[in-house]
Amino acid sequence: MNPSASDWILKFLNLFEKEELIDDFKNEHRFYEALKHTGFIYGVSVCAIPKKSLGNLKLTKEELTKINLFHAMLFQFFQINKNGTYEEAINNILLFYKQLEKGKTGFFHKFSLSQSPSNTLEHILSARLQSANSLLKKNTISLLTHALLYLDILSYKHWQKDPNSAKKYYRQQETIVLTACFYTLKSKKKKTKYDKLLIELFETSSEYIIDESEGGAATFLDSLNYLDNDEDSSEKKYILDLCCLTVWEDLKLDYSEQQFLQQLLATLNLSEAALQQSLSDLAVFSKKYTEKILLFEYSNPVKQFYKQSAATVKLLIIRNKDRLARELEESGELVVLLGQSTLRDLSAEEKTKVKEQLLDICKTIPSLTIFLLPGGTVLLPLLVKFIPKLLPSSFQENRITPPNPPREK
Repeated sequence: MNPSASDWILKFLNLFEKEELIDDFKNEHRFYEALKHTGFIYGVSVCAIPKKSLGNLKLTKEELTKINLFHAMLFQFFQINKNGTYEEAINNILLFYKQLEKGKTGFFHKFSLSQSPSNTLEHILSARLQSANSLLKKNTISLLTHALLYLDILSYKHWQKDPNSAKKYYRQQETIVLTACFYTLKSKKKKTKYDKLLIELFETSSEYIIDESEGGAATFLDSLNYLDNDEDSSEKKYILDLCCLTVWEDLKLDYSEQQFLQQLLATLNLSEAALQQSLSDLAVFSKKYTEKILLFEYSNPVKQFYKQSAATVKLLIIRNKDRLARELEESGELVVLLGQSTLRDLSAEEKTKVKEQLLDICKTIPSLTIFLLPGGTVLLPLLVKFIPKLLPSSFQENRITPPNPPREK
């Protein structure tokens, strides 16, 4: 089976009975733990859940991630549709992805309608992992891309119960996860210079997702009270696991990190045992695969992420400068707002407009689909930052020149 070739989904399903893929897991908690042990939750899949051989090919981490993503979606389908078939599952997952992008001209709509449902789903799953940008093929940024693929699974679970609010739910969960990682990172007492660079990136993003006012962390924690009280909730375990991963570098928790995680535990209504289990799972995984996974080497993924992200976003804008300019010309309001953003703080409503209109433009330019990947919204401020510098002619006519300060008498 080759997950990079056509018909891999059907070949994967032919390898297993439904009992092996679904029924062997007594509940969602058991499946989540199995998925975490593959590395999928950490953004670096090193194996697939089934123990049976998938063939003679040595699969890449991206191919294993693709398999795990599909398997997890399949599991969620059968939690609701006990007597469903594989064919029904594929069509249902396909409907979810299409509906998640309903009314948009994104890359989910570029696949031929003449393809079989399984082939179309294969392309969509690949699109969740891949981009024309080579940066996304580096596992040095897996923490902020592939680790967020679990949001697809949570959103699909929600979609099966309430299709109309799935997109809103996805955005809400992405914001929660990224914000939780930000506050966890900021709680570190001893920050490396690369931690500080990543915090700077998050703070630049704060105009979209982060409340940096005094007490912002407490306000954020209060916002999590809507989560259910089930200690086995995958939503809550996922947030905790990513927060533990965020401070994992020195393999220890200092007082401030411990204090924030304790507050997080209380808010999520999780026990101390849940935190210790999360840290233990991460320690075992790290020890077992440390030589194979760059994420845990001191080459530091934060350094690579920050430096490569800024450079790549700038390169993408330069390469797509003309097309980006044409798209911007058709969106007069966006040009005005971006021009004004260089002179004043935009209101919350204006920031929302900028974000939504920029994402719509990115969906029309294949090379900019980096911003559509899970976690890609973190990079939006870099796009906002570079556009005025690289497209000055598009802004000069719309910039508001601040009045000269009065001369002192």
